[in-house]
Amino acid sequence: MDVLQLQKQFIDYKASLYNEGFLDEQFTQLQDLQDENNPDFVAEVVSLFFEDSERLLNELTKSLEQQSVDFKRVDAHVHQWKGSSSSIGAQRVQKVCIAFRNYCEEQNVEGCLKSLQQVKHEYSLVKTKLETLFKLEQQIVAAGGSIPM
Repeated sequence: MDVLQLQKQFIDYKASLYNEGFLDEQFTQLQDLQDENNPDFVAEVVSLFFEDSERLLNELTKSLEQQSVDFKRVDAHVHQWKGSSSSIGAQRVQKVCIAFRNYCEEQNVEGCLKSLQQVKHEYSLVKTKLETLFKLEQQIVAAGGSIPM
């Protein structure tokens, strides 16, 4: 595939992530911070989000498996995940975290477990989508092109 085709594919794919609600304006602002001095800025920040998300998923799963659920602890983890998803523009993860926190406030174990499954699903989707976006970027650069903004 030539550079122009890859760039068009990148533009279309990125637009679909916004149109389908996976990403919001915060992701654009993150991209605006990237420049030639720090060309991997977005990938590095998103990579940290992935690492943090995996840790939080494990913590949430463990916390909700306890006989006596510590809802304050669960809520603190969800609050942290909501903030980190918001900071990279992962809109759908953030929205599920908002509902998740409401279940924590109500001390609703079933609602929390349902929210955990939803947030796992949304996280998995956005992770796959962002990994695909970064692969497209790498292909464009490898073909000698520049990333369209």
